[in-house]
Amino acid sequence: MDEFYAMTLVATALVLLAAFSSLIAFRFGAPLLLLFLLIGLATGVDGLGIEFSDNAFAYALGSIALAVILFDSGYGTSLQSFKLSAAPALTLATGGVLLTAGLFGLVAHLLLDFSFLEGLLLGSIVASTDAAAVFFLLRIGGINIRDRVRSTLEVESGTNDPMAIFLTMALVQLLSAGEGYSGFDMDLLRLFVEQMGLGLALGLIGGALIVFVLRRISVERGLAPIFMLAMALLVFSYTGAVGGSGFLAVYVAGIYAGSQKIPASGAITRFQDGMTWLAQIVMFLVLGLLATPSQFPSILIPAVLLGLFLVFVARPLAVWACLLPFDFTQRETGFIAWVGLRGAVSILLAILPILGNLEKGQTYFNVAFIVVMISLVLQGWTIKPVARKLGLIIPPRIGAIDKLELDLPGAAHHELLAYRVVADSPVLRGERIPRWAMPSLVIRDGKSMRYQYAGRLRENDQVYLFIAPGYSKLLDRLFASKAPVEEDDSEFFGTFAISPNTRVEDLNQAYGPLSISEADRAKTVAELIAQRLGGQADYADRARLGTIVLIVRDLDETGHIASVGVSLEPVAPATNLPIFLNIRELAHAIRDYLRRQRAKAGEGEK
Repeated sequence: MDEFYAMTLVATALVLLAAFSSLIAFRFGAPLLLLFLLIGLATGVDGLGIEFSDNAFAYALGSIALAVILFDSGYGTSLQSFKLSAAPALTLATGGVLLTAGLFGLVAHLLLDFSFLEGLLLGSIVASTDAAAVFFLLRIGGINIRDRVRSTLEVESGTNDPMAIFLTMALVQLLSAGEGYSGFDMDLLRLFVEQMGLGLALGLIGGALIVFVLRRISVERGLAPIFMLAMALLVFSYTGAVGGSGFLAVYVAGIYAGSQKIPASGAITRFQDGMTWLAQIVMFLVLGLLATPSQFPSILIPAVLLGLFLVFVARPLAVWACLLPFDFTQRETGFIAWVGLRGAVSILLAILPILGNLEKGQTYFNVAFIVVMISLVLQGWTIKPVARKLGLIIPPRIGAIDKLELDLPGAAHHELLAYRVVADSPVLRGERIPRWAMPSLVIRDGKSMRYQYAGRLRENDQVYLFIAPGYSKLLDRLFASKAPVEEDDSEFFGTFAISPNTRVEDLNQAYGPLSISEADRAKTVAELIAQRLGGQADYADRARLGTIVLIVRDLDETGHIASVGVSLEPVAPATNLPIFLNIRELAHAIRDYLRRQRAKAGEGEK
């Protein structure tokens, strides 16, 4: 019994230490997940001496933690964002993983005492980006970039794990078969289609079931988050048990559930945030404890070289090849290539060769661990500076805001919001609250009073309002402080603004010819942007129209385009090197090169 209390004491102390380390990470900009991993290393067998070597338990615990993280990732991804980025993200999640694994495997075969198949296994282990690391750095790290770029990275990180897991498991089985291996056959292809198909289908069914249960069954508000998480893990485990990809299923279930209106959504969101933090801490701590740093020196140099190759060559080449058909700028493709963080998933997959009793099982784990450390240090520490250097940080629409969304019981047709009045907000300067909003209560200096008797609002007042669903964005502007002053946002939003109702034909006459169809000429600018983006436009979205670029400068309270910026020059390339160009830009570059060559030939004949 004393041993039980000692283990509990150590475990809770490690979790608390990891939680407190977040203060250091936020203060100095360190990758927080790297700190969790280092704490596990420091307290392990080569540190404080805690011996932990249960690979099977670590894999099981890490898989459950990853399922929790993926469900929350899907739950926080809007359906519109998924539609906007589905094509490029899924291309990266499939073709990108294969290309990365192949390139990395070839170099691993050259640098390590591995056969090509063994190198390919190592490449598969580190081929997927880590959902926990990417979501944390993009959402928590305060990196405000174009929605399509952010969504592409988030959806890729949530959907590429099943491909990497499938490849790793298949290669472990093939290598375990030894001389019986005769190459990839149709059984592997059938297994892949079965896993992905079942994962997608059961994920959609599971998401619908979660929404149905929470809507139809009267659940105590405090139990609603427990019901949701338990059903999410049920979807994960059942899909895996019947031969599907449980990780894909739980992510899809999260996307479906997050896109629906369900009771107690505020409580669920807060609970999910806490559980995701706990899952990340536990997973990284356990994987850090599992490592043995004293074994690293024997493979340190080739592992470091492989890590640098992954960051600077394999990931960029795979991203470039996959995004060629899509209209990303050179800067955006370069940023997506850089945000290829490896994390707990790669370390988790590196346990599989050990569980499969492969001869070099521990080598796979040690190399993958070092590669992950390099990725977190190089990429995790520099994502925000790189985004700023590439000019991808979007100027903020509004400043600081202090808002709380409160749940209403039953199927209420109103939302209850609580705002704290901050300095320099429009409402503090006397701007009126719209008539469709119903302010009911003001709390001032700890005393509550009806809004009608509160007089003019003061700084730090808490104001409670009932509004119709979907109308909170306009109120956000009223209760927000001034946006930080930008030196010059014309480079991002264009040199001037036009009405979204401007006809495309008018632009064609003013700046044309723009190489547009007759059908497009009859559209308004707002209609054309929505069509080019495949759905509803978002703030700072861009659409190229011949030689000009149209940028969404502002949206109204209903989400429609309110102002459009016009840039007469395309976004300046990050480098003059012919890298990260899309197909259209490559075609233009080849055309210009051929023109120059013909011009030189003509001068030579003269």
